[in-house]
Amino acid sequence: MNPVFLILIFLVSSLLGYLIIKNVPSLLHTPLMTGMNALAGICLLGAVVTVGYSYQAGGNGLLIGQILGGLGIVLATVNVIAGFGVTHRMLKMFQPKKKNKKP
Repeated sequence: MNPVFLILIFLVSSLLGYLIIKNVPSLLHTPLMTGMNALAGICLLGAVVTVGYSYQAGGNGLLIGQILGGLGIVLATVNVIAGFGVTHRMLKMFQPKKKNKKP
């Protein structure tokens, strides 16, 4: 597949994603964040497959695939961990507060 076509798909999907997320009401941000964690996990899996394929195939020109795949693994891992941290903090806001009982 032509790399220019792949870059065009990436740019259009990034713009579309931004426009969709921008119009989400604040009430839906917690469920949306949880869904994004699942999507980031899928991106992590794709990065692992990319690195594995690049390593297995060997040959010339695949070092860039290993480097970009490794970078993708690091960034997707950070995204998953930070997403779960933010989701946990947001869900704590909706828990009832404990009352202090004086003896």
